Amino acid sequence: MSTRRSARLAASESKASSSPSSVIAPPPPPPPVQRGRKRKVGTDAEPNGVTEEAPAKASKTSNKRRAPRTSTPPPPTPTPSNVKLMAEPAAPGVAVYATPPSKKPRAAAVDRLAVSNITLATLLSPETSRVVTNTTRSPSASPTKKSVQDVSAPKVAATGNVLEKGNQFLISVDPRMRPLVENNYCRIFSPEGLAEQVDPFEALCSGIISQQVSGAAAKSIKGRFVDLFYGDEETKSEDGDEDDENAKKRRFPVPSQVVDMSLEKLRTAGLSQRKAEYVSGLAEQFTTGQLSAQLLANAPYEEVITRLTAVRGLGLWSAEMFACFGLKRIDVFSLGDLGVQRGMAAFVGRDVAKLKSKGGKFKYMSEADMKDLSDRFMPYRSLFMWYSK
Repeated sequence: MSTRRSARLAASESKASSSPSSVIAPPPPPPPVQRGRKRKVGTDAEPNGVTEEAPAKASKTSNKRRAPRTSTPPPPTPTPSNVKLMAEPAAPGVAVYATPPSKKPRAAAVDRLAVSNITLATLLSPETSRVVTNTTRSPSASPTKKSVQDVSAPKVAATGNVLEKGNQFLISVDPRMRPLVENNYCRIFSPEGLAEQVDPFEALCSGIISQQVSGAAAKSIKGRFVDLFYGDEETKSEDGDEDDENAKKRRFPVPSQVVDMSLEKLRTAGLSQRKAEYVSGLAEQFTTGQLSAQLLANAPYEEVITRLTAVRGLGLWSAEMFACFGLKRIDVFSLGDLGVQRGMAAFVGRDVAKLKSKGGKFKYMSEADMKDLSDRFMPYRSLFMWYSK
């Protein structure tokens, strides 16, 4: 009985397996993985109906190894970047005190006696355009020679080597000055720099115009300021650009012209109300004789600073910068200049980057330390300040 039943079950299974409709198809192969695009998690179902498990949160940084960040400290005592008369780096193979090569024609070297408490610059009288130099003469100079000379008149005495002597003195005081002297050429106190003619009224006006504005804005405002005094004079070429020849002929207005112009007219050049008042007040100082090229050339340093700071719009820092870079007095030092303070701190080996976040006005170096260090370089503190700025 059991044998007959087992035979029937075996025959039934054999018949079912021979039917084509009952054949079970093999599972389909998995789809190829697409490597070119990312699949959003939880949106596309897998073939077996199971969603892909969310991967760990990807890092925002790339797999490439990044170089560690290092804070690069500023170079020791960088040269000033906010002064028009910039230092030119000495060319390789040129002597330390030699004049670096330049494609621009240079003014003839001036030859006057270098005295620390007088003006070394060649000044132009704002109203008369006459050349004014200091009255100090060399022993070989003629005693009858006047200090106010025509442009064609010969120069008097001996500043041709003031830069060389000053550099030698700085190095003798502190040998750490040698690389600064060798790698930076101070054109301001070079023979050709001292021969350049400076209009003190224009220089002081430019200082007022440039206060609290960018260099490009100051240049634009100064150009429009000069245009006010030339009316409708044609200064444009056919292509619409300013004619260089005509632009060179336009001289900076003299103080009497500025005094006669209303504040409202001055403001059309882009000056604020306060700056217009400052410029007009400065012009009045020159017309009344409170300031003059002759006084700025010959007066002691203390008197020059007192006269300048009495003018509205000119503070102590502005007066010191003009005395150094405008009048080119060789023994000026500004304790209130942050760039000088930072440069001096780097010069003595302090961590400038670390001190940057420190509060206070004298965060890099105290006023007393600045004075003690700068006094060592008298009477060439202007030169030391230039190298340390």
